[in-house]
Amino acid sequence: MGGKIGEIGLRKKENVFRALKKRDFNTYGSRRSNDEVMARGAFANIRFVNKLLKGEFSPKIIHVPTGDKLNVYDAAMKYEATGQDTIILAGSDYGSGSSRDWAAKGPMLVGVKAVIAKSFERESGRYGIITCCFKAGEDADTLGLTGLERHKIHLPSKICEIRAGQDVTITTDTRKSFTCSVRFNSKVELAFFNHGAILPFIIQNLNKE
Repeated sequence: MGGKIGEIGLRKKENVFRALKKRDFNTYGSRRSNDEVMARGAFANIRFVNKLLKGEFSPKIIHVPTGDKLNVYDAAMKYEATGQDTIILAGSDYGSGSSRDWAAKGPMLVGVKAVIAKSFERESGRYGIITCCFKAGEDADTLGLTGLERHKIHLPSKICEIRAGQDVTITTDTRKSFTCSVRFNSKVELAFFNHGAILPFIIQNLNKE
């Protein structure tokens, strides 16, 4: 997470329009308590190599099935409006860096349901997202995954049947099948997942008291 925030423009919330200009912002780090800004900045790192865009360093993405080239936030809102879940196919050290908490929380805010990566930073399992590791020697490239497929993660139907580190099968609508390890490190992280994320878990337990 880094760099300057560009002009977001007019947004509507509670029937009030707000014009946000470049001079009103500084860095993402100075706005990290603003979930509206951070949701839009979750994938704005200019160092991301976007393989959906043939290796461009870009925060944009191809929206399926329209083929439109949109920024990630706008594409995510289109998917959410149609009830379509989204996943991330990633490389090594997913979620690492100086803003590890927002690297984990940002995808949750834009409706990401699962991340499949070669390796993860430790905080990634705390925010209600299914995290899966490719097997050693495998990744999206070696498995021939383009990112345009539909994926199904065959988890047990009951949370109590999921085990930290267990293997799960993932299939695609292009008839590919591969095995990953579930990246829940403990029963506590499974409890977070069961409640939707760490914050709902805490709130629901406080309510019980």
